[in-house]
This record gives sequence, C-alpha cells and structure tokens, in this order.
Amino acid sequence: MYTAYKGFQDNEIVGGEDTPYEGGLFSLEIKVPERYPFEPPNIRFLTPIYHPNIDNAGRICHDALKLPPKGAWRPSLNISTVLTSIQLLMAEPNPDDPLMADISSEFKYNKQLFVENARRWTQKHAVQKNTGSVKSQGGSSPELKASHKRHSVTTVENTEEKPQEAKRTCL
Repeated sequence: MYTAYKGFQDNEIVGGEDTPYEGGLFSLEIKVPERYPFEPPNIRFLTPIYHPNIDNAGRICHDALKLPPKGAWRPSLNISTVLTSIQLLMAEPNPDDPLMADISSEFKYNKQLFVENARRWTQKHAVQKNTGSVKSQGGSSPELKASHKRHSVTTVENTEEKPQEAKRTCL
C-alpha cells in the first residue's frame, strides 16, 4: 500500500545547469510505502526524459530506490536526499547500469548525439511554454497523456520520434 506524496516543489525536479536538461521542469510521482522509512519510496518521472537510467514508463534505475543487497536504501535516507541524488543522476548518467540500453550505448559512444537528443526531448516535453492556459486540477486528458508517450530517438536527422524497444538491464 502506498500513499501519494505531496511536497517538495509539487513533486518536480528542475534540470541542472550545464546539462541537457537545463531549463526543464520534470514532474515526478512519489509514492511512500506504509513501511517507510524501512522501505524506499517509489518514484517515477511523469515528464518524458531521454536518459539511459530512466525508462519509457518513467521508472528510475538508482541504487537509492532499491533495498539491499542490490540497492543502497537505508532508513536514514529521506525523500529530499533521494530527489537530490536523482538530480545528480540526471547530470551524471550511469551507462553501465541502464534501463534503456540504446540510449546508454549512444551516451557511451556518441555523447554529442545523446546531448542533442536529450536537449530536444527537454525542449519538447519539459520546458514550460507560456501559452496563457492554466493547469487543470483534475489531471490531464487522455489526449494529453498520449502526446507525452515516450519513444527513443535514434538519429538527429529524424524529425519525428519513433518507438524503439530497448533491453532493460538495470539490476
């Protein structure tokens, strides 16, 4: 059983300076288990992000979100600390423990292409545009949710994003 978490800037992370995510505002879903702090919170990105350690469903591969022996969660950690570590992961991806193998390979072997793709995704999905509209309180419509579906981008020349299956290797 989880409880929705309300706090920490309305569950948003700001993309760090000098990263491909700079200028982006990334919404998160944070669920706190009943046994917290003895179990880690369940955190996922709601805003699409192009990152080797974050999959198409927004799940995050990070040791601080997993229990030992495979993870590093400890009851002394708190949600603020975990959010800071996620922001650090955004700035410094771990390509050796990816959820998105294709993006990890791009990060390792063609970092310039990775940075360009990550910036493009940030501009498309996470940069707030002043359109004069107000966020609805009741959540987003199915059309809006569908428009934010995640897909991998394989080349800079592609102007449209194409879905691509990727191997998940995060342990």
